[in-house]
Amino acid sequence: MRKIKKGDDVIIITGKDKGKHSSVTKLIGSDKLIVQGMNKVKKHQKPNPGNGTSGGIVEIEKALHISNVAIYNFSTKRADRVGFKFDEMKGKMRVFKSTGEFIDS
Repeated sequence: MRKIKKGDDVIIITGKDKGKHSSVTKLIGSDKLIVQGMNKVKKHQKPNPGNGTSGGIVEIEKALHISNVAIYNFSTKRADRVGFKFDEMKGKMRVFKSTGEFIDS
């Protein structure tokens, strides 16, 4: 089971967007992820009339390494670590290490 999943609210802990928080939009492999609105870079794009795309400079979101983000705890309003507990009804569940409350309700 992964500690960070798609749709989780995370906070950036290193880099140019340090301190900002948003949600995960995509996981790439086992160690990279894309966070909504973070790590934006400018890309020079050639026009492609076959696809109907125009050329120019576009802003895209690049992937971040999973070690550069931490899950965001709304009750403490800080970054937190993820632990696991076993629930008899639902099975293995993710919990916040600081408070012990379940992440997935």
